[in-house]
Amino acid sequence: MTLELIAPAKLNLALEVTGRRPDGYHDLVSVMQSVDLCDRVRLSEALVLELSVDGDELRGVPREGPRNLAFAAAQALAEAAGDAELGAHIELEKHIPAGMGLGGGSTDAAAVLRGLNRLWALNYTDERLCEVGARVGSDVPFCIIAGACLVTGRGEHVEGLPDTPAMPLTLFAPDVAVEDKTRRMYAAMSPADYSDGHKARVLAESIRRGLPLASSDLVNAFDAHVRAMVAPVAGAIALCRDAGLAVFACGSGPGFFSPVPFETMPPLLARELARDWGVRAIACRTLGRAEATAIREV
Repeated sequence: MTLELIAPAKLNLALEVTGRRPDGYHDLVSVMQSVDLCDRVRLSEALVLELSVDGDELRGVPREGPRNLAFAAAQALAEAAGDAELGAHIELEKHIPAGMGLGGGSTDAAAVLRGLNRLWALNYTDERLCEVGARVGSDVPFCIIAGACLVTGRGEHVEGLPDTPAMPLTLFAPDVAVEDKTRRMYAAMSPADYSDGHKARVLAESIRRGLPLASSDLVNAFDAHVRAMVAPVAGAIALCRDAGLAVFACGSGPGFFSPVPFETMPPLLARELARDWGVRAIACRTLGRAEATAIREV
């Protein structure tokens, strides 16, 4: 049997940090959303766990072993099943730029967990897969549920929200690599950056009620830190805002996005971003849960 899945990137439509936990992690309240910028995952039967990685976005992607979250997820699922002899060949086709705050590694891990759950006939519930995924990475539980979700704790508590109508967005991917980015971004947080999660919860309630998304609904606690830490991003965001675009960090950056269609951007803006700041503009749209989590047998 061979299975094919997409592994969609994620955006944080709202991301508030409520405080630092005794274990060193931070608690957050976030509304996360899957989008159609996707990696692709193919799983097939094998005697041992094997991984191959290809695609047009390979910079910064571990090619083998447990440093790759997809491989780590497969190991974690075999361990949870209590069967070290479970094997599979995992093929990743990478199209999500790594290190941008788009959850590329986490969504690969989630796709592997969902796919191997079927390939190995484990029949685990999504709740059980999320428990396994939380040991692999904080964003993995969301990526298992996918679509639109309210996410709390350090990412392990995921509440699925109703699908929103497909909404066009524009992603911006800077040509920069920020070493140890997630740790550094969280280390830059201070109590002045903490909030009570009210804005994210209000956005979640708006989605439950089927209300349209507005730029004023969006928030990200990392916006100022991304601009301060990554100079090209600060310049690119300033250029976007001067052109009248509302832009927000993707997770802890340095990628960012605007809730407007690529086609409505000022004609010269994409060229100026690429020429002056090394930033690509990428057209995308939101995905519903069924589309984001589909598994195809080939």
